[in-house]
Amino acid sequence: MAEIQDGAGPTGRPREYRVEELAEAAGVSVRTVRFYRERKLLQPPRKEGRIAWYGEEHLGRLRLIAELLERGHALGGIAELIGAGESGRGLAELIGLTDALIAPWSDETPVHLGWEQLQAAFGDQLTERNTAESVAQGYITVEDDGITHVSRRLMDATTALVAEGVPLAAVLEVSRRAQEYADATAGLFVALIREQLLGALDHVDELTPAEVARLTEQVRRIRPLARAVNEAQFALAMDRRVRDEVRRLQQP
Repeated sequence: MAEIQDGAGPTGRPREYRVEELAEAAGVSVRTVRFYRERKLLQPPRKEGRIAWYGEEHLGRLRLIAELLERGHALGGIAELIGAGESGRGLAELIGLTDALIAPWSDETPVHLGWEQLQAAFGDQLTERNTAESVAQGYITVEDDGITHVSRRLMDATTALVAEGVPLAAVLEVSRRAQEYADATAGLFVALIREQLLGALDHVDELTPAEVARLTEQVRRIRPLARAVNEAQFALAMDRRVRDEVRRLQQP
């Protein structure tokens, strides 16, 4: 098959593709193209007799779907975004809003540790029970040559606490409870932002591109504010609790 190129064909008209050519140009399988057609993610082709012809708009759509999948969007969400764009709401704006909403809040770096490193750090505390608890909390995945922890900072803090004499089981118990409190705090922030600031998202199908752009910028401004409030509240709470504990210890 001749090399497939984007742009106009040899006659100067827009390039058209048979389904096999379109799939090759987009880097997907013919089955994938047909699946997207069935899910109405791809526009119908131009029919000429029994031959279906696809154009540059189809190729662009396939590349857009691939980009959205790469960003972590599910096919159902992609269908809604594309449907919104086709109804005039502005696909680019809606994609920007969705990306702002689902962008990761953490900037943690995963770390891999081999079994020998883990043994050196935890010794006989590297038990099946402690490993299972770490897995249950969602922080580690176990592999043949060791484990991968989702956060180098949390892993470093854990090993440092154990080195200071705190039992690993006690660290994991506090970690589990702290995770529960963190989830509850996150739930409060999400509810606050949804109910007080982003209520318009309940009617996203009625938003204009300008309104979507405004919401996107608002979400981006709110994210660091929520993080700052949480960090300040924790630091102030530590101040209160430590002072209370010191006073308790000083009592006769």
